[in-house]
Amino acid sequence: MKNSKSLLAILALLIGASSLTSCNKTKVTEKDGIEYTYIKEGNEKAPNGEYLLYNLEVLTATDSVIISTLEQPFPGYVQANDSMEVTNGMDEIFLNLKKGDSIAFESTAKTIFGGNYPPFMKEDDLVKVRLGAFEIMNQEGIQAYYEKVMAAEEVKRTERAAERIIEEDKIIQDYLKEKGLEAQKTESGLYYIIEEEGTGDPVTPGTSMSVNYAGYLLDGSLFDTSIEAIAKENGIFNEGRPYEPLPVAVGMGQVIPGWDEGLLLLKKGSKGKFLIPSPLGYGENAMGERIPANSILVFDVDVADVK
Repeated sequence: MKNSKSLLAILALLIGASSLTSCNKTKVTEKDGIEYTYIKEGNEKAPNGEYLLYNLEVLTATDSVIISTLEQPFPGYVQANDSMEVTNGMDEIFLNLKKGDSIAFESTAKTIFGGNYPPFMKEDDLVKVRLGAFEIMNQEGIQAYYEKVMAAEEVKRTERAAERIIEEDKIIQDYLKEKGLEAQKTESGLYYIIEEEGTGDPVTPGTSMSVNYAGYLLDGSLFDTSIEAIAKENGIFNEGRPYEPLPVAVGMGQVIPGWDEGLLLLKKGSKGKFLIPSPLGYGENAMGERIPANSILVFDVDVADVK
């Protein structure tokens, strides 16, 4: 976890300077008895049905960040609802927020998170919260706002992906050298090795293929396979799933981009290996416990059938 920014820096991002009154007024919630302090107090309540946007930081007792909207593309939001039942102190605080409010409070992990506190915490661990509400929007306004933010984030994501392709290309080359492998590279950055050529016509987008596979991280750990024996050998066998070739309509976006591109290079009976940089895999998203964010993926693939 990253160290928190200073409180003053956080507040500068959370709230604007207009229409605010510095007060340091303290209140206590009726539910849970959370004592919270207004560092700044706003004066505009969101009309019923409209949305109040806020930024939030949740920190440990030593000021390490657990959650921060400041590090995410989107702020948080809550819809004003006069008839919503208040069940805990956190509900009270959020449903009574006004535009311009800047609030600080702390309580136990159990009180802040309910039963869903992070696994590295105990229920009585101290948690600090910094909360600032900065805008009110109606349905149309918030939709337009998020579309604008999403478009800007997509541009940033594309730029980050281009940088990672370059960084990970060197990592993949080092891996190939270490393993004594010779691979070909596509324009997108996918590395592939055709171990057995296969037979039949070249595959085109939309072709149905059935593919056996085993997927690994660069450290050799297996994260998934369609082959029962390999799953058992690596301790990830799951009795609840079928172990059989995966059906794929190639080039149609049903699988990660590295697979969509790589499978078009194979035929019926082909066996090969894909080395997929993270932007052509799962990118910045982790996939469960076995695939961390920004993971380079290695797949052994065997085309069982083509239709």
